[in-house]
Amino acid sequence: MPKTRVAITGLGVVTPLGDDLEKFWRRLLAGESGIRSITRFDVSSYPVRIGGEITPEVFNAEQTISPKEIKRLDRFSVYGLIAGIHAVKNSGIDFSRINLDRAGVIVGSGIGGIEEMEQQYDRMLARGVGRVSPFTVPKLMVNAAAGNLSIQWGLRGPVSATATACATAGNAIADAFQTIQRGEADVMLAGGAEAAMTKLGLAAFCALRALSTRNGDPARASRPFEKNRDGFVMSEGAGVVVLEELEQARARGAKIYGELLACGATGDACHITAPDANGGGAAKAMCKALREAGLRPDQIDYINAHGTATDLGDLAETRAVHQVFGSHAKTLAISSTKGALGHSLGASGAIELVITCLALDHGVLPPTINYDEPDERCDLDYVPNAARTAAIRYAMSNSFGFGGHNTSLLIGKY
Repeated sequence: MPKTRVAITGLGVVTPLGDDLEKFWRRLLAGESGIRSITRFDVSSYPVRIGGEITPEVFNAEQTISPKEIKRLDRFSVYGLIAGIHAVKNSGIDFSRINLDRAGVIVGSGIGGIEEMEQQYDRMLARGVGRVSPFTVPKLMVNAAAGNLSIQWGLRGPVSATATACATAGNAIADAFQTIQRGEADVMLAGGAEAAMTKLGLAAFCALRALSTRNGDPARASRPFEKNRDGFVMSEGAGVVVLEELEQARARGAKIYGELLACGATGDACHITAPDANGGGAAKAMCKALREAGLRPDQIDYINAHGTATDLGDLAETRAVHQVFGSHAKTLAISSTKGALGHSLGASGAIELVITCLALDHGVLPPTINYDEPDERCDLDYVPNAARTAAIRYAMSNSFGFGGHNTSLLIGKY
């Protein structure tokens, strides 16, 4: 029995470059950076003082949801809810015409409501146990964004949340895709949300020594695949896509950004934070996606890479691409948009799938910015510094996470 086909009909983001989809895309293609000095809290004692902070200059939550609603949500849920509202609006779907028992949500977070946890812990120490807010648990739980999205439209189908570190959104989208394929739903909201740019969140990643310390030049700090990369830049945000059973999408005349054809998921099973140095797990995830889609490696035109700008991670992903694509690896276009956006952890895979859909739709590849000096070990075409027009038929989006999680999503032009 053939599997149900799944269309991508709605896109929504909240990023350091804003939450207006068209403006976000223009700024990304122009090579703008959303990385800046952190202003939300005092970072003078931190070794890292830069990040992809979402500031009032680029994002105003009250334009989309009420102050009362914002107050009862952790920041990661605010980002996730607004990205979902944008995605639904972008899709043009009318939930009053949809069977809500067959509409669901899978939106995850790598860390969840860490800001709420920090604030309530401080409150408990300063004012006593009895002064901890009753909203603490509903705000900090990892599934809060998914739950609030389902409540927003009364979606009563499958509702859950993934938590696989930086592969979270990729896994969420894969799970939602398979939910529709199995015939359990006709429409799913899927993605990830993250707001770990907090005192403890930043300190914890500083302790790992995984972050760039290029504090004097924030906009040029994130340098994926480039020889002088010195770590990733921590970021925040959300991405949500609307996945829809293809025939339903066609019947309502929806714009189809692409068809989600396959997903591959694997585990490295070698180290809790470091990837397989040879990219074995990542390669198997991409191979699984290719097999499921029934495509040859040489049919893939573009990969939106995980590309965090860590020395080991970028090299492992490059090796994985060589393993999977052989001689075609040298003709593939690959870019990492984390040069512009930083690494939004559990949200990154969804934001990057949105970008991949826009690349497919517009026939333009987003650049890998801050690419000044090639690394001889990373020897592929990373679309350096400038956007490029290209005819894209099939594209992949990769996400890898602490714990050894690998996901690869494969989409095709419809």
